[in-house]
Amino acid sequence: MNQEGPGRPQLHTHLVKPLPVEPRIRILWIMAAPHAYALIATDLDGTLLRGDDTVSDRSRRALAASREEGARHLVVTGRPAPRVRPLFDDLGYDGLAVCGQGAQLYDAGADRMEWSVTLDRELAEAALGKVEAEVGQVYAAVDQDGVDGLTLIEPGYEMPHPTLPAVRVPGRGVLWEAPISKVLLRHPTLADDELAAVARGAVGSLATVTMSGPGTVELQPCGVTKATGLALAAERLGLTADDTVAFGDMPNDIPMFMWAAHGVAMANAHDELKLAADELTLSNEHDGIAVVLERLLRDGRIASPRSAGSASPTSGGRRPLRRPGTPPRSR
Repeated sequence: MNQEGPGRPQLHTHLVKPLPVEPRIRILWIMAAPHAYALIATDLDGTLLRGDDTVSDRSRRALAASREEGARHLVVTGRPAPRVRPLFDDLGYDGLAVCGQGAQLYDAGADRMEWSVTLDRELAEAALGKVEAEVGQVYAAVDQDGVDGLTLIEPGYEMPHPTLPAVRVPGRGVLWEAPISKVLLRHPTLADDELAAVARGAVGSLATVTMSGPGTVELQPCGVTKATGLALAAERLGLTADDTVAFGDMPNDIPMFMWAAHGVAMANAHDELKLAADELTLSNEHDGIAVVLERLLRDGRIASPRSAGSASPTSGGRRPLRRPGTPPRSR
């Protein structure tokens, strides 16, 4: 059924069964245009990157095709800015990037930090002490602030990602000698989920606790998440949450999914993120990002900011966490 008239746009509607109390009543469902996305936000490790820190040719083609349609690709990663420069050089990535779990906004083309927030070192040391009071000794590392900041690791700490450079220091006191963006924790026996849960309870408002990968539980400035960094970057680009499709694999991506219009979890994602996702795709080893982008491109749902904004109204608010037991769509 179509309603048309002078000056009135055509509405596509669907007639449903009349209500029993009044046979003449009809309910009309207005079919909105499919949502288009102008901002593609991707995590790196476990999402865009394969296990060997490379990006597949298929993923590169899908991102290039999306850019040709006018969309922007924004990296949103837990890695600090100094640890992404070699990857960006290989990708030819020269735009803004959200780094350090949202604590840094980095301009890759200019090799310049546009914005950053540091973790107060006294608070960090106090938070670490509260965690150790609950679980015993933990091993710590820090990411220093700045485009040339180092990753410092104390005795006993082992880097979960062997390709990332780090400097071993003689003792914990050295970790606090220069401004830092976050603290990384490892426990000799506790699983990551257990350590993260205990840390959240112990730390309270001293810091934000995240888990961003195997062996990677982190303390960062209170209130700082990937969502806060993504929101800042999107504003700089003239885009909004409703323009955004986000891809991730770990619990630290949950705030980003809650902010974006559409969240896509990889097949290899943590269960907590899968529950927060709108959609599941293939793993990072099997071009999961490319699979989704290729479908959106075929459907005309990757567009320039102006086209994306006119394709669908704003939502008026972010969605809640998916209720446990309600699976996201798979593609």
